[in-house]
Amino acid sequence: MNPQLIFVYGTLRRGESTKMHDLLAGYSEYLSAGETQGILYALSGYPGMIESSEITDKVLGEVYKISSPGRLFALLDDYEACSDKFPFPREYIRKQLPVTLVNGEEVLAWVYLFNRDVSNLKRIKSGDYVNQQ
Repeated sequence: MNPQLIFVYGTLRRGESTKMHDLLAGYSEYLSAGETQGILYALSGYPGMIESSEITDKVLGEVYKISSPGRLFALLDDYEACSDKFPFPREYIRKQLPVTLVNGEEVLAWVYLFNRDVSNLKRIKSGDYVNQQ
């Protein structure tokens, strides 16, 4: 069975040093920096990513190998407002997408995608929430 991987691009990244990153680190192991096809937007103190059909649209982040998927996803789904505790439409959805690691290897990883209208949001053109440009 293939390991469960998660791609994080915002407040769960190591550079953010948040309580939720510490939780992620407790249930997973850092694998690599990576990128996936998408568009990143600035919300109120955190980012939101949507899928994109443009190959040049990239979101930068980190990939983790999950040791306890059931427990971690229960906690992260609550954090990302996409568990059954939240009404529809939920703020995020969790979906598996291809992610390219820094060594060029492509893996399939879970990603939290923003599930709301982005028309009035500011795009993070660099695709990097930690080092916004």
